[in-house]
Amino acid sequence: MVIKGEVIHGAQLGRKMGFPTANIDARDIKVDNGVYYSQVQLDGRLYNAMSNIGLRPSVDGQTRLLETHIFGFAGDLYGRVIEVDLRLKIRDERRFASIEELQRQLERDAALCNPEL
Repeated sequence: MVIKGEVIHGAQLGRKMGFPTANIDARDIKVDNGVYYSQVQLDGRLYNAMSNIGLRPSVDGQTRLLETHIFGFAGDLYGRVIEVDLRLKIRDERRFASIEELQRQLERDAALCNPEL
């Protein structure tokens, strides 16, 4: 499923954990919550990515977001419209006991989503 939207500011928690994300408002998107292997095309290049769509229960999220970490990309996407292709769901969204536990899971998810790591 391809989701297109404008990149908005978030709490920058992903950046603090080593996984900066491009965030898109997902309140009206009809897809199951969870973590996905995804791909994003930017400036003529296709990037592997990992995306979470949902409420982010480990950080008490209130608004449903699509958060996408784009492997190998460094730059400012705020205000740009991007397309995220959710290719394969790798797990359900869930609450973690701590930020450290969430970060360890993100590292495992990243290894599944980008074998080049």
